Amino acid sequence: MKKVVTLLAALLIVSFSSFAQTASKTSAPAQTPVQSKLSTPIMTVDQIKPGMKGVAYTVFQGTKPEPMDLEVLGVLKDQNGPKGDLILIRLLGTKPDYTGVVAGMSGSPVYIDGKLIGALSYRIGQMSKEPIAGVTPIADMLEINSMDTTRPATYSAGSGSSTLRQATSSAATSAAPGSDVQSFQNLMKPIETPLVFTGFSEDAVRRFASQFASAGVVPVMGIGGVSDEKQPDPVVPGSAISAILVRGDMDIAATCTVTYIDADHLLACGHPILQYGGVDLPMTKANVLATLPSPLNAFKIVNATEPIGAWVQDRHTGILGRFDRTPEMIPVTLTVHGGIRPKTFHYEVLKNAKLTPVAMMATVFNALQGVNEYGEETTYRMQGKIAVDGYTDVNLQNMFAPIDSNVPTGFAVALNVGERFGRIFDNPYVSPKITGVQLDFDLVRDRRTARLENARTDITEARPGDEIVIETVLRPYRGEPIVRQVPIRIPTSTPHGQLHILISDGTTLDRMRPTMPGGSRLDLGSTIALLNNEHANNRLYVSLLEQNPSAMVEDKVMPALPMSVMNVMDGMRNTQDMIVSAESAVNEASTPLDYVVSGAQILTVTIK
Repeated sequence: MKKVVTLLAALLIVSFSSFAQTASKTSAPAQTPVQSKLSTPIMTVDQIKPGMKGVAYTVFQGTKPEPMDLEVLGVLKDQNGPKGDLILIRLLGTKPDYTGVVAGMSGSPVYIDGKLIGALSYRIGQMSKEPIAGVTPIADMLEINSMDTTRPATYSAGSGSSTLRQATSSAATSAAPGSDVQSFQNLMKPIETPLVFTGFSEDAVRRFASQFASAGVVPVMGIGGVSDEKQPDPVVPGSAISAILVRGDMDIAATCTVTYIDADHLLACGHPILQYGGVDLPMTKANVLATLPSPLNAFKIVNATEPIGAWVQDRHTGILGRFDRTPEMIPVTLTVHGGIRPKTFHYEVLKNAKLTPVAMMATVFNALQGVNEYGEETTYRMQGKIAVDGYTDVNLQNMFAPIDSNVPTGFAVALNVGERFGRIFDNPYVSPKITGVQLDFDLVRDRRTARLENARTDITEARPGDEIVIETVLRPYRGEPIVRQVPIRIPTSTPHGQLHILISDGTTLDRMRPTMPGGSRLDLGSTIALLNNEHANNRLYVSLLEQNPSAMVEDKVMPALPMSVMNVMDGMRNTQDMIVSAESAVNEASTPLDYVVSGAQILTVTIK
């Protein structure tokens, strides 16, 4: 009897153990994609076989990931670059059949038998009738985590793979007439990560599209935005996730899907957004308002919500974010005066050597064009500063008036601001820490331009130390001539002979300034000093030019150098950034005008 009881107990234990194992296997696939885990079982490419069944997760609406059944079609060797395989799958089910593979779906985690195989990341062209997609293997994405140092590379010069593919396709098409049939539409390309511009006019995006494209960004006039609303639902594999480039009264944000998550970081997208390497961008949760099906451009309408960390890596096989990082953005305050009351815009811009100048240009232009005070005959007076930690502020002071009817004046303003940022970032010595930007614009409803029409002096001969008066006549746009007299003193050291007197606008004077040869760049302090010494364009300048060589060492000009000194300095060219000019500007005077001045003339007097 005891033997029978013992045997029955053993059979019950074996049966219960078998049932528990079966239940565990059955429930594992359902729990894996919707729970954050410290580790997730994975399946490598060599284990993938055609015909395997699996499931992918993405958000179609709201914040909860939904399953999509799928079937493996095979493995595409070296499709994602050398040794970069893609797993080809077909999505199954009502929703993917209806929407297809949509922009914003990249990064959707793909599971087979409860094991993560990778991220939905590529599709075939844009007009494919079937939801066939490529999957970036998870092993390739996990490489990003192992190489992460969480130190953003401010000067990286990468560009988005989608942009490079489009450029390559365009070049191939133009080089091979009649090759329309073998077009880009048939190639595997990354599922678009919509870089949505919210609060921007179509004109603003269009005018700066080429600059964004050269920086690796393809703008999308999409629908969505950035808000600070709290989102109680946790981020899990399959959740929508956003990267922010600009936020505030204007927004630029990119959204894709979470592939893998643990306690410290997450992986998403399955392909790069910009492929800049190290980055420093706000990482936020996202709420999908709707998924818009379209055979041409299906995409998700998304609102980025509360911040949860920072994106620190943007690599070939995906992007990586950390929960323990707070990104550094550049705060901008832009105020427009000239209406019933001032209008102030507050926003933040990412810190990046290639994208910050472009983002500043687009936001400044968009703000100026988006106020009721704007008009085609508007003149802008600009005052402002760029605060750089550890350095003197970069002063922004200039005046801009309509010149070309085809180019809005705000575009010239934006280019001027962007050029300052480009020069600040373009130094090989330090990474600039820009702590804030302040811009104030006075709008004048008039085309305030004045062209130098004539310049004269009553004398033809003078002596060192004499003061001479230059009389000038300027012609405003549709206005009466303006006569200004500018006194200037001849230095006592001026040698006998011919002395050239340049009467000009500030831009002409700056163009005459010697520039460093190609490849030679100044340090940040010298660059800021040069920027702050540039001439305003609402003044008329009178400059004395001697026929003596001058040298420019970094940001400092040494005029009228004796030949003995020049011979000594000539040996310094290999050790310092130095250039030599045939003429020296030995004195300068100016007079202010409330006009954008243009034109230049040269007078000659003889020094006795």
